[in-house]
Amino acid sequence: MSFSSIRYGPGVTQEVGKDLSAIGAKKVCIMTDPYLATLPPLSAVKNALSAEQIFFDIYKKIRIEPTDKSFKDAINYAKQGDYDAFVALGGGSVIDTCKAANLYSTNSDAQFLDYVNKPIGKGKGVTHKLKPLIAIPTTSGTGSETTCIAIFDYEPLKTKTGIASRALKPTLALVDPLHTLYMHERVCANSGFDVLCHALESYTALRFNEREPRPESPDQRPVYQGSNPISDIWSLEALRIIKSFFKRAVYNNDDVEARSKMHLASSLAGIGFGNAGVHLCHGMSYPVSGMVKNYKASGYNAPYPIV
Repeated sequence: MSFSSIRYGPGVTQEVGKDLSAIGAKKVCIMTDPYLATLPPLSAVKNALSAEQIFFDIYKKIRIEPTDKSFKDAINYAKQGDYDAFVALGGGSVIDTCKAANLYSTNSDAQFLDYVNKPIGKGKGVTHKLKPLIAIPTTSGTGSETTCIAIFDYEPLKTKTGIASRALKPTLALVDPLHTLYMHERVCANSGFDVLCHALESYTALRFNEREPRPESPDQRPVYQGSNPISDIWSLEALRIIKSFFKRAVYNNDDVEARSKMHLASSLAGIGFGNAGVHLCHGMSYPVSGMVKNYKASGYNAPYPIV
């Protein structure tokens, strides 16, 4: 597999078969959602795996805005397959669900709440080895292909929470901007605001040297470190790209340059906030998104409200 953990470029999806072959994967689980299962990006993945004679199953029941139940459904599917590797093709919902499926299917003794963040879950550390996971994002986007977190709605408490561990980070991200040409205008707009919030919040987060009290040891550090000179580089570049290309990408779905730039900005912002963290916008959204489930924006092919 590539030495780099992120590979960007039009058509880069064609390389996923060779990447999996290079790590000796013989049986692969592709995870996607029902709508994406009908589009060319999935065909590109299937063709790449078939060219390398890699057997694959396709799980296409992932829920947009996943819940604890939809996570568990994907986990149970993954447990039955004894897969060598996973491919997550989709937006943040797909990638986060695939992360969870990988985590729990590789530790059959774990209870669901074991790894869920405190105070809802036990927040246990991940000590076992996960299978390789290749993330191929199709939205711009959550940046989940670059992060070590998986977010979901915990329906028993009507709240949003997640799982955070470095072990969840995809082995490889194939950031192929051609997939974004299939995004509906409103999906492009809504996910683009997510990119904006990721970049802006991570850049303006509490500085890394102003966080108190300091943990006694590095392994006690929180997942997010606060804004810092390293995360600032990624977040600022994402903001520059957004300023120039966001509006174009929304109103011209055949504008390859604009869609490509926003896809890049999504990954850059993901690296930024995956290190620094986010704050007010995301903090306020969690109780709202957990409690309110009666609205579905246009462009989302889901038979249920998602916000």
